[in-house]
Amino acid sequence: MENLRCLITFSLITITSTIMADNGKQFRKLLISSSKGTNPRTWRLTNEDVPTSGKWSVTKKTLRGGRSEGVDLVTINNGKLTITVIPTRGMSVFDVKSGAMRLGWESPTEDIVHPQYVNLDSRGGLGWLEGFNEWMVRCGLEFAGHPGKDEFINNTGDKASMDLTLHGKIGNIPASEVEVRIDLTAPHRIRVRGVVYEKFLYGPKLKMVAEISTTPGSDSFRIDDVITNQGAFDQEMQMIYHGNYGAPLLGKGAKVIAAAKSVGPMNDHSAKGVNKHDAYAGPTKGFIEEVYLYEPISNAEGESMAMIHNAAGNRSSTVTWSTGTLPYLTVWKNTVATEDGYVTGIEPGTGYPFNRSVERKFGRVPKIKPGASISFGLEYGIQIGKAKVQAAIAKVKALQGATKLKIIKQAPKID
Repeated sequence: MENLRCLITFSLITITSTIMADNGKQFRKLLISSSKGTNPRTWRLTNEDVPTSGKWSVTKKTLRGGRSEGVDLVTINNGKLTITVIPTRGMSVFDVKSGAMRLGWESPTEDIVHPQYVNLDSRGGLGWLEGFNEWMVRCGLEFAGHPGKDEFINNTGDKASMDLTLHGKIGNIPASEVEVRIDLTAPHRIRVRGVVYEKFLYGPKLKMVAEISTTPGSDSFRIDDVITNQGAFDQEMQMIYHGNYGAPLLGKGAKVIAAAKSVGPMNDHSAKGVNKHDAYAGPTKGFIEEVYLYEPISNAEGESMAMIHNAAGNRSSTVTWSTGTLPYLTVWKNTVATEDGYVTGIEPGTGYPFNRSVERKFGRVPKIKPGASISFGLEYGIQIGKAKVQAAIAKVKALQGATKLKIIKQAPKID
């Protein structure tokens, strides 16, 4: 009993000293650190440990077995939402749950796969798909989009060609540090922040600070990322926030709504279905993916909005983002048979998912100056009940205003 009392006292002293170290404004806990050799197999923090209102918890565990061996998960439960983050996979979000409502999908890849088991070069650069099963995965940082050839300047200063793999590397790079932060002043935002590096000699030197946060009892959460060029030269970068939605939100009669000036097909196959770009079929054996490119409308604050709702109109999810740094939106429709991965993607980005060589031609590959940073901010919401869904639809329509959506019938010429 005496040993237990001492252990409890020690834990309370540790938490209190951490709070005081930040002038009483924020509780901080460095959970994972490669430099310090820190990574507990399990860990838990609740509202009973930190003086805040509302019921919440943050837990950490390490998966065991198969291709999931060594994968770390950090889960935020804000009392209404449960958000599972994967630091081992570039701070991706595996899924988000609110009661029976789930943001996520049933990928043929069932395990949460450790990056060591993913060969990005396989199948002509499509190896990224070997680990793809998250609700939200970032595509980037040096490049994103389709695999294929592109040019770069090599270590001797000459032009050379390189094979780009699908959607870049960041989603398969483990975070070097993960920190939990709890705001001690209302509304007591709960933050999980990770640092991921995409750096190597004669290549990009990019640092991503990725934060997923929410407040107790809320039905929304935020993703706030900062990308910094730590190199001495201007650096190209790309980012696509690949949010993926499956059943039961996705189903026959579901619809996507986006405030946009125009929408058009990515390729000739998608052009066949462009008039139904916003509508979904049920699981369809043999369906070939369709991809649509939107030009978002933003409000006076520079924000745009898109959403997906089910056929019954009583379940939906929204995303609001800043078009200052994410000026484009892609919608990926993959309504194949359930066992093949029935899913759709709603994807704000710095550009569209063409190969970087194409995106560069159209001026959609931003550069970051040495020492400079670029910030991305997105807010996601879950709406349950017809009244809340209708309110969300009204917000998107208000943003659309009197602007009539232009439907472009032909795919862009990229050659």
